[in-house]
Amino acid sequence: MQKHFRDLSFPPTYKYSSDSEFIPLEFYEEAFPISKNIDLLLGYFSSNAIKVLSKSLAEFLYNGGKMRIITNHVYSLMDYENLVLNPELKDEDKWIDLFEDLSKIEKNLSAEGIHFFDCLKYLLKVGRLEILPVKFNDVDLAHCKTMILYDGVNYIVTDGSINFTLSALLKNSESFQVETPWNGKISQRRIEDAKNNFERIFSKQHPAYNYIDKDKIEVVINAIGRDKDIQDLFDDSLELQGHGYSEKVKKIIEKKKERFNDKLEIILNTPKFPFPQGPREYQKEAYNEWVKKDYSGVFAMATGTGKTITSLNCLLNIFNEEKKYRAIILVPSIALLNQWEEEVNSFNFRKILKVGGGSNWEKEFSNYCSNYSWGLKEDLVIISTYGSFVLDRFQKLFKKIQKDFLLIADEAHNMGANNIKSKLSGLEVTKKIGLSATPKRIYDPEGTIAIDKFFKDEPPYTYSFGMEKALEYGFLTGYKYFPKIVELTEEEFEEYTEISKKLLKFFDFENSKFKDDPIVEILLLKRKNIIHKASNKLNLFSSIVGELIKNKKDQFVFAYIPEGNTQNSEGDRVKILNQYLRRVHRDFPKIKMNSYTSEDQNLSEILRGFEDGKIEVLFAMKMLDEGVDIPRAEVGIFASSTGNPRQFIQRRGRLLRKHKDKAFATIYDMVVVPKLDNNLGELYNIERNLVKNELNRVGYFASLSMNFYDSKETLDEVCKKYDLDLDTIINEL
Repeated sequence: MQKHFRDLSFPPTYKYSSDSEFIPLEFYEEAFPISKNIDLLLGYFSSNAIKVLSKSLAEFLYNGGKMRIITNHVYSLMDYENLVLNPELKDEDKWIDLFEDLSKIEKNLSAEGIHFFDCLKYLLKVGRLEILPVKFNDVDLAHCKTMILYDGVNYIVTDGSINFTLSALLKNSESFQVETPWNGKISQRRIEDAKNNFERIFSKQHPAYNYIDKDKIEVVINAIGRDKDIQDLFDDSLELQGHGYSEKVKKIIEKKKERFNDKLEIILNTPKFPFPQGPREYQKEAYNEWVKKDYSGVFAMATGTGKTITSLNCLLNIFNEEKKYRAIILVPSIALLNQWEEEVNSFNFRKILKVGGGSNWEKEFSNYCSNYSWGLKEDLVIISTYGSFVLDRFQKLFKKIQKDFLLIADEAHNMGANNIKSKLSGLEVTKKIGLSATPKRIYDPEGTIAIDKFFKDEPPYTYSFGMEKALEYGFLTGYKYFPKIVELTEEEFEEYTEISKKLLKFFDFENSKFKDDPIVEILLLKRKNIIHKASNKLNLFSSIVGELIKNKKDQFVFAYIPEGNTQNSEGDRVKILNQYLRRVHRDFPKIKMNSYTSEDQNLSEILRGFEDGKIEVLFAMKMLDEGVDIPRAEVGIFASSTGNPRQFIQRRGRLLRKHKDKAFATIYDMVVVPKLDNNLGELYNIERNLVKNELNRVGYFASLSMNFYDSKETLDEVCKKYDLDLDTIINEL
């Protein structure tokens, strides 16, 4: 496919004429699509010519081309009214994305009526099309007929008897000569003269031309009695009857149609960045850092900063260099499996194999691997859940092709889980990216070490983009944060204290940490469950919902509820989630609510109902922790204090996604502490250490909130009891 003018087949004489084998239309259809800039110094101009060349000009505009036109002062009424008198565009936004779609550009350039002129108006507004009407010596028609085209390397110039009208392109007897820089010094001199002359006229520096106001333009409504060229301004018929010249035109138009459709097919199947502005600077930086690290590393990026797009841009860069793409993307859930499929499609990676979620992948994957072993190495993006990835039958097939694949691990902290970690040593992928807002596995140093080893990375990782930076750049929405202190009941505190006393003998006071002993984990887990299931949370939860209703903010609410079971007032074991659902239904019977758990059916419909406002409060436990994109969520109530910072970070990320109807997010976070009016005595150091860990979780998040000083005031009483300073904790973080 031609990319530059030197690739074109010019006539031996470099002359195009209506009565020869090489007619003018052929030049337009071949030269315009590969031009970067087109400058036309014309006599008459008619927008009907654009309709004739809609396919070639569509390619020109799709490739980012700009056109400048100097014309005489005679216009048809339609062109005058739309392009000179009133070029204002009413709805600019609807045209912005259109110019990223070649077929849509062509459709609008060949259309009749308002859509056609709206397209030209948009080009005028953004400076992709400039039209300058002039008079020669303030008396005569400007009647030059010169074109200057630039392909990014060379300029070429045409000079001859052709207007930019439909009749001139298709019907009249016309001709022009082409000057190219490879045809000698005379041609080079003519090209430079034409460029300089055009610039003088266009910059309004040429003394022989007058630049006229739009009310001085001559609008031709009735062409009777005027010359042939003016009559051309009215000709909008594309009918090609008869023989001779029209037969050649029909062949060229048909040939152009075939080439245009071939170009469309290539574009539709060629990977590209999904947004017209291209990758952001930080996404380019992430790619460059990854290349420096020998194509292996972790992108530790806050939720909402475009981890998915950043990693797929790396795959796109590989495609642009190698003209092939092969990748495997690992995800923790079916929801993310489908979400990633949409993102991969947006990059135009068309060959996709989904593994998991009931997909019948095995036969297709087996055929691919068989073809691969015979040398037929086709493009492919595999999107697999971690659960399917570790299956022996998948591993057996994947190991046959793995060396050629880029591995992208979404929510990469999952790679440290025992069932996945055991497979890492058998993987021989050389290109790999780990994506996570929280790469470190809390309470699992071995899992964290395995992840770092696999990706050949360590903190601060190949590329980091934290929440503070994400808020500063406007990738996340601002938020108000309300930590809510929850005290244990007398009974809970008594049990909590008993466990704490047992832990005393295992506490290293010199280093302020517990000794390494299996019983410590058991005791800590028991005590964590007391905090996890603290009964005072339920009353607080009901009061928060009541406050939201009072303030008319009881829509688009996420509620994270503790997992597991508890005893109700009758002594029966019940699910904690059901306990919360029943309480809210009892206290606020008009609230529309639902749950989103692994036991619920039609999860996609539940999320759609939440997005549409049909479900006001959505209860979840863990299902909404990782990666699920629900920007409409405005309010979060965190009743599940697990002590795991990653879980907290994941959950707050669900709330901070941007949405056009969301001014800011609001988060209520239940922080459970022992009873504040109790003197802990010998347990003080243990409790102080644990409370400090909890403040590590909430302090940094509070510091970035819109209402930091309100949050700080709430936490001050806890800090005072344990002789902690929140500002110091935040600065250390």
